Amino acid sequence: MRYYLIAGEKSGDLHAANLMSELKKLDKEAHFRGWGGDKMCMQGLELVHHFRETSFMGFAEVFRNFFKIKKFLTECKRDILRYQPDVVILIDYAGFNLRIARFAKKAGFRVFYYISPKIWAWNTSRAYRIKKDVDKMFVIMHFEESFYEQFGIKVDYVGNPLFDAIRQYRPNPNFIQENGLDNRPIIALLPGSRVQEVQRMLPVMVEVAQDFPDYQFVVAGVREISADLYAYKNVKVIFDQTYDLLAHARAAIVTSGTATLETALFEVPQVVCYKMNFLTLIVGWLVLKTKYISLVNLIANKEVVKELLQWHANRKNICAELKAILTEKRHFILEDYKLIKAQIAIKESASERAAKLMWKYLHE
Repeated sequence: MRYYLIAGEKSGDLHAANLMSELKKLDKEAHFRGWGGDKMCMQGLELVHHFRETSFMGFAEVFRNFFKIKKFLTECKRDILRYQPDVVILIDYAGFNLRIARFAKKAGFRVFYYISPKIWAWNTSRAYRIKKDVDKMFVIMHFEESFYEQFGIKVDYVGNPLFDAIRQYRPNPNFIQENGLDNRPIIALLPGSRVQEVQRMLPVMVEVAQDFPDYQFVVAGVREISADLYAYKNVKVIFDQTYDLLAHARAAIVTSGTATLETALFEVPQVVCYKMNFLTLIVGWLVLKTKYISLVNLIANKEVVKELLQWHANRKNICAELKAILTEKRHFILEDYKLIKAQIAIKESASERAAKLMWKYLHE
């Protein structure tokens, strides 16, 4: 079969690649084309555009790049028509993928959506578009089942692919030595996987290091981002070794996103921070439907980890919370992490489960 996949960021690239790996086990004639990243290419993707070119964060940036995004959408639609896939598989990346879903459905292609866009957080009316434009939705959060049920949409819960990735992870026993780290406890800094996130969050994270001389602060760098953005003297930067870093960390300061759940699954107490531009902030205030922004708190439906947003994400507040999670709050966070892990754990991997269901639906 011919599969057209679209992932627009680093985490989507990982999850799509794992899905492709499972689909190949079921379909020996599988051919993949689409938009994604290096991991998808390793699984045989015929790449149209890398997510480095297409990842835009926040309303202001989307507005500034309106014509570029429009051009990408037009190119993607034409490419789908040329390729004539048996199914279009969309991975998160709501702004782009929901538009492609509408086009693909009208053009007569089957449309599967793996990893729901976060429409339960804001603009819930998009559920009606999904009901109309998506044939099958495969979700990774338990609460998404009941959310979609309100709109008469039956979805398949497949488990969380992050749990799979971490379960398959094998630590590097020489991580400390190979990266020139010393014997002080490690505070991991995860400033995000997008340029804008790193620009906004890393400077204040680095400031915090000055108040904790007994710890070494180590940044989880992303090679797709220019090394110049990580050029700070008092922190160590390690590229593309996030899981090894978390496996050795005593605590972490994390930009809100997928990394918050990864940090929790590694049982590392964390402070969650996030900053956005003014336009995105105003729109967020108007449309945000959830009490929390981090996946950890959303899954637990309570504050497990502290969320410091906008001007609250400053050196003073981060330092105070970091001290707390290194001491009196540590035990309580770790106990809540255990409950979260139990909630999302399933025997079969999410990628395997999703692939089997897709294969089944494609043959019905």
